Amino acid sequence: MLQQTQVATVIPYFERFIASFPDPIALANSDDDTLPAHWSGLGYYRRARHMQSAARVIRDVHDGQVPDTLDDLLVLPGIGRTT
Repeated sequence: MLQQTQVATVIPYFERFIASFPDPIALANSDDDTLPAHWSGLGYYRRARHMQSAARVIRDVHDGQVPDTLDDLLVLPGIGRTT
């Protein structure tokens, strides 16, 4: 979100996104077609898709709980050692 954008610019967009998707379950249950509209202003739409995919794995495989081990985190879509 912040690679090419100043923090002050991103904050209102991020707050709106978090209000729509306050937890991984809400994001996992979101509609694929409306996600880009919620992500608008935050750039790099592929990140939103990865977050949604990761949220679905969290919902379906980890019973809605964010994994707490590095190995489990690294298998989530869009997650790597440097991302």
